[in-house]
Amino acid sequence: MADLFDTSPDTPHKEAPRPLADRLRPQSLDEVIGQEQVLGPDAPLGVMLASGALSSLIFWGPPGVGKTTIARLLARDTDLHFVQISAIFTGVADLKKVFEEAKLRRRTGQGTLLFVDEIHRFNKAQQDGFLPHMEDGTILLVGATTENPSFELNAALLSRSQVLVLERLSLADLERLAQRAEKELSKTLPLTGAAREQLLEMADGDGRALLNLIEQISAWKVDVSLDSKALTARLQKRAAQYDKSGDAHYNLISALHKSVRGSDPDAALYWLTRMLEGGEDPRFLARRITRMSVEDIGLADPQAQRVCLDAWETYERLGSPEGELALAQAIIYLALAPKSNAGYAAYKNASAAARKTGSEPPPKHILNAPTRLMKEQGYGEGYAYDHDAEDAFSGQDYFPEEVKRGVYYQPVERGFERELKKRLDYFVKLRGKRQGG
Repeated sequence: MADLFDTSPDTPHKEAPRPLADRLRPQSLDEVIGQEQVLGPDAPLGVMLASGALSSLIFWGPPGVGKTTIARLLARDTDLHFVQISAIFTGVADLKKVFEEAKLRRRTGQGTLLFVDEIHRFNKAQQDGFLPHMEDGTILLVGATTENPSFELNAALLSRSQVLVLERLSLADLERLAQRAEKELSKTLPLTGAAREQLLEMADGDGRALLNLIEQISAWKVDVSLDSKALTARLQKRAAQYDKSGDAHYNLISALHKSVRGSDPDAALYWLTRMLEGGEDPRFLARRITRMSVEDIGLADPQAQRVCLDAWETYERLGSPEGELALAQAIIYLALAPKSNAGYAAYKNASAAARKTGSEPPPKHILNAPTRLMKEQGYGEGYAYDHDAEDAFSGQDYFPEEVKRGVYYQPVERGFERELKKRLDYFVKLRGKRQGG
């Protein structure tokens, strides 16, 4: 299989115009913008190259951050033949051909770096097919994925590879890339400072997307610098990266939940709108928001759950886009509500105790005795009717006779739970008096 990055002409005729992203493709690892956390001298790839011991790798990161470019340059720096395939377009027969050609090269002393784009698209059996060729040295595998490898790749494949996380390009990285593009094009982008910053934000951390936008702008015939409004009118804003079933889905809902828990309404609204703009189902968000109310607020503000349920119902009645406003208001309420997970913790503690002592019967004095036999067995004997007791509180023990009384619910000194704590402390003290007497 030919090297897909061999750009030498086969015929003397003039080459077709090359896209800007291809023309600016780095020719050495030193030219790669960003990713210092994996390419620096003390970073994983820097150490591997310095020691001459490159292992199989999995590059995990969003689109347009250099996964393909770095793999190609690694092959060049280690004198390995570079082969690139995509899991989307490659079948079993194609893989067999790749492995056979790699074996032939190995016999002549030439190693192969096999770069597999979208490697998570291969099923588990196909992923297993790489293992023997990795183990006998036929190939050095470099896989690229935008999805969390922990969920998408076989444990066996992961155990034979090192996962390296590539990050979105920062605004500073994108500015460096824009300057490199202007030098290549021998022209300055006709943008005001604000419009230039907006352009970088439109790229959303994707270097390839930025270069494509720059290529469009460079073709425009304009006499004055364009401001942000003019740029927006000429360029359709790039859709945010968001996969409702992928890693971004779980990362963003986690960010939303923790922002609410951290009492930050602005951050919570930001993540809520990020998910809605990305196409998330508002009903999923309504369910998760309600979960937050019972998990992180609980009885510190009993009204919080009602606010969430009302917002959920409002969305169902209004639909989009007006219904999303009800969800946003619920998020604000939750973020500013007093927080307590005491009820959540109490439930978990009680569940653990129930699993441990789940065969113990209730004490007989709180069992009903509808038959004479049950009465003879002592059912209901000694039960104290609380309404007949002083303060309507008997102080009896309701745990199984063989189970030590547990303390599961411990309210906090916040919100309505402050009042509940007073009540709980009162009953604890009164129970001690009644049982002691």
